[in-house]
Amino acid sequence: MTRLAIAGAAHPHVAYVTAEVDRGDGYELVAVADPDRATAEKWAAPYGAQVFTDHQEMLRAAAPDVVMVAGIYGDRGQVVVDALDAGSHVIADKPLCTTLEDLDAITEAADRTGRHVTVLLEKRYYPVTLAAREISGRLGTIHGVTSSGPHKLNRPTRPAWFFERPRYGGLLNDLAVHDIDAGLLFTGLTSGTVSGVVVDGLYGVATLSGPGALITAGVDWLTPAGSPVHGDYRMKLVGTAGTAELLWARNRLVLTTTDSAPHDVPLPAGYRPAELPLQALAAGNEPDITTARGLLATRLALLAQQSADQGGVPIAWTTA
Repeated sequence: MTRLAIAGAAHPHVAYVTAEVDRGDGYELVAVADPDRATAEKWAAPYGAQVFTDHQEMLRAAAPDVVMVAGIYGDRGQVVVDALDAGSHVIADKPLCTTLEDLDAITEAADRTGRHVTVLLEKRYYPVTLAAREISGRLGTIHGVTSSGPHKLNRPTRPAWFFERPRYGGLLNDLAVHDIDAGLLFTGLTSGTVSGVVVDGLYGVATLSGPGALITAGVDWLTPAGSPVHGDYRMKLVGTAGTAELLWARNRLVLTTTDSAPHDVPLPAGYRPAELPLQALAAGNEPDITTARGLLATRLALLAQQSADQGGVPIAWTTA
């Protein structure tokens, strides 16, 4: 039985892990910690888990195998480091942290402890993404990736910390990380420059350029309240032999090549956000969203946010 704990439950994505416990696949939720005791109790009660307001006390008392981190964004960096130092693997909601200093500390802790850190970049597991990875070779060399990630702000129901920059960390760091990760998957970029622009904290674009490829990720909190979906997420891949349009909110993949007119590609079944990472950790393996990949996507999102804060200046990056 794999012992799970939650360290910070401010964001409802904590349900990514409880969904796996609910399925009865060999996971036990043993403890929940959150500075707000009522929040911790809410998530702990259905499972009879221990309740804490201090995550360090929880780590000492519960000794979990895997810790889910889904607290206030600005608090996450230290919580991740503490969980790694306690000997736990970490599954983290995005953003993993809000500063480059926190990211460096997480990187050092992961190296020092040998524990895994998996950022739940769930777009990887959508049926549309899985199908796009299967057919990407038919596009030739992919030179361009353009994505759009609009979201509803739902201001009346957002907690106060969400509107405090030090605790939130910025638009690009929060929302662009998914499409940065996907763009790297489809282009294979390993170096280049990253830049960012943000307008009024609500609309922004992160841009990565490198040898042979350009990735642009537009994100915002401006989806109208009347929209039937939270966000009409989409991505277009442009290659030397074709294009693919990933229409995530519509669950469609449209492929056009030099040999075929636009047509929908059949989609496989997808995976739940924490399904494969937890299976891997329970088996003693590193998840497919590796520590290195999660740290890289996070670093690029943080650098894009830093660029935006500095007027859009390009910042060099490399995986070396």
